[in-house]
Amino acid sequence: MTYPVYRLCISAVCLLVAAAMYFVIRRTRLGMMIRAGATNREMVQSLGINVTVLYRVVFALGVALAVLAGMIAAPVSSVYPGMGAQVLIVCFVVVVIGGIGSVKGALVASLLLGFVDTFGKVFWQDASGVLIYLLMAVILLWKPQGLFKAG
Repeated sequence: MTYPVYRLCISAVCLLVAAAMYFVIRRTRLGMMIRAGATNREMVQSLGINVTVLYRVVFALGVALAVLAGMIAAPVSSVYPGMGAQVLIVCFVVVVIGGIGSVKGALVASLLLGFVDTFGKVFWQDASGVLIYLLMAVILLWKPQGLFKAG
């Protein structure tokens, strides 16, 4: 079995980006301000941090991540306006399963979702599209807040 080198590079870049995000959110002053601003905006403002600027920085970082994702995905898929719409629902399911606000939860949920989706397409092709929603329903029945709490 062969596997394209570019797809392995995509996986490596995604792991590096995930590790960098985890480091920034958990180990830097900016990450501390982001976590605090997401938890209690008024308290962070009373400590002298401009939350509006902080939210703009977070938005800019999110846009940069979206641009990076588009650049990486362009060689392996067709590029067209609105190309992200096809994965938007799956991204929402990942966030809900992992726990809203949890980076670790999003990582675990994305791996779990990829596993279920791939094996569903191999072993149960007729209902493979439903399996991710079934997984979400089962996890939310078990843990309504998702796999991990925010923070």
